[in-house]
Amino acid sequence: MADNPQLQAQLAAIEARFRQRLDDELDTLNDLCAQLHDDPSALRSLRDRLHKLAGSAGTFGYGELGRVARQLEQQAQTQLDAKQPDAAVLTDLSSAGAQLRPLLKRDEQRQAQPQQLDAGISDEDRHRHVGLLIEEDDLASQMTQTLDSFGYQVTRLASPEALHTAAQLDALIIDTSPPGSRLLSHPVFQQAPGQLPPLLIISSLDTFSSRLQAVRAGAVGFFTKPVDLPLLERRLERGFSSQQGGPFRVLIVDDDTELTARYQLVLSNAGIRVDTVSDANLLLDKMHKFIPEVVLMDLNMPEYSGPELAQVIRLDDDWLRVPIVYLSAETNAERQMSALLKAGDDFITKPISDSTLLTTVYARAQRARMVSDALARDSLTGLLKHADIKEQLELEAERAKRSHAPVSVAMIDIDHFKNVNDSYGHACGDNVIRALSNMLRQRLRKVDRLGRYGGEEFVAVLPGCNSDDAYQLLESIREAFNALQFSSGGQQFHCSFSAGISACEADAWADEELLERADRALYRAKQSGRNRLCRDDGVPD
Repeated sequence: MADNPQLQAQLAAIEARFRQRLDDELDTLNDLCAQLHDDPSALRSLRDRLHKLAGSAGTFGYGELGRVARQLEQQAQTQLDAKQPDAAVLTDLSSAGAQLRPLLKRDEQRQAQPQQLDAGISDEDRHRHVGLLIEEDDLASQMTQTLDSFGYQVTRLASPEALHTAAQLDALIIDTSPPGSRLLSHPVFQQAPGQLPPLLIISSLDTFSSRLQAVRAGAVGFFTKPVDLPLLERRLERGFSSQQGGPFRVLIVDDDTELTARYQLVLSNAGIRVDTVSDANLLLDKMHKFIPEVVLMDLNMPEYSGPELAQVIRLDDDWLRVPIVYLSAETNAERQMSALLKAGDDFITKPISDSTLLTTVYARAQRARMVSDALARDSLTGLLKHADIKEQLELEAERAKRSHAPVSVAMIDIDHFKNVNDSYGHACGDNVIRALSNMLRQRLRKVDRLGRYGGEEFVAVLPGCNSDDAYQLLESIREAFNALQFSSGGQQFHCSFSAGISACEADAWADEELLERADRALYRAKQSGRNRLCRDDGVPD
């Protein structure tokens, strides 16, 4: 975002509005100061005004003004906590407005050029290029074949030095088993964090020492032999989850208009989708429509507190995973801890620099998405669970409506699956489910969403696909699945699936109707003899 004239112009406009508001704020403070000795309620109003000023002034570059406002706020709070206010302190506070006005002028004279923001997170799609530093030929060949089938570009490296000449890698998989046991001590792996791609370590030893060594080398995954390749691939997939899931979504709950506008501008220019709430009555509706991954919550607002609203959010189990980060000028450690104990996850003290805001939000959102993704995955297939694929359908339907793009939904069910379990056992049935889930993941695009809806039933959400595109894609997968040969106890057999497809190409239906229509089309496919696809015709049965 550095050297972005449009951004700097927008920031300047917000700062100008805040500067204009400062004059009004200081006039109001002067009026409250004049009332201190005659009106006891004026002290609380003065404290609230000083608290808000202490939080916002520094963010807009009025650092000294913000620091003194915080000191005065603490004095006011001490008097509110005291059984009997100190007349001498009240006299000092009565000159608060007069103390702050000169600081405003000094801060204006000291302000440097408009601040440059740190570079944002790029929206550019990653090339999924994985490097293998594995001496065991069989393992390297097997891993290359598996990762290739999942759509990764794989390069086998002959030595650590090859990293210097290899094309840019998005991940690196290293086998530290003998004879590669000393690989991590190579100078290439002693570089500063961030100079190497994410590392996944394979080892023949599963000890605390080997895992600690992997962590110190910067590993994000550790796998022991024999390697569970689907599990390793899922860890790779999780590493790319922030790019797959689209921009992070952040909801700001704050009553300060200019401050909220600045936060929104800074985050938006980093590729983050931002929405705001200033009216608490709209909070839950906004949560359900926007589905934020992080909530930035002001701690003190006129009619309600941040912890109160955080607890209201936490009453809904759907939002237990969403981190809530409090924003406040509060510096008292005890009050901060009290706020965190009431449904909060983190605390950022105002004033907040743009880089701190970006770093905190990005780190929290990334971590939240990774945890949410891990919890959302079915243990057998690694696909999204029932509730989570429905949530993804809701997100993609909303995105399609905003962009006026098509979206299709397919419900897929393995034919006569009970016969497979009865004839060959549940372990063999699990293999059939895994095979179909793997094939779907291999053949569908990375932007598609895929979940295990229940038992042997799957749901695929295909953004940007109309009915014809979805039909052709699923038909090719159906034919490939028919050709797979399964074996159990020396017996060979084949399986098939049926699918129902519905599509929305003109904002015609809500996401719930898309799923219901796909389910009806699946029912027709099964009634028509199975091993086929049926499209929803848009006419209720």
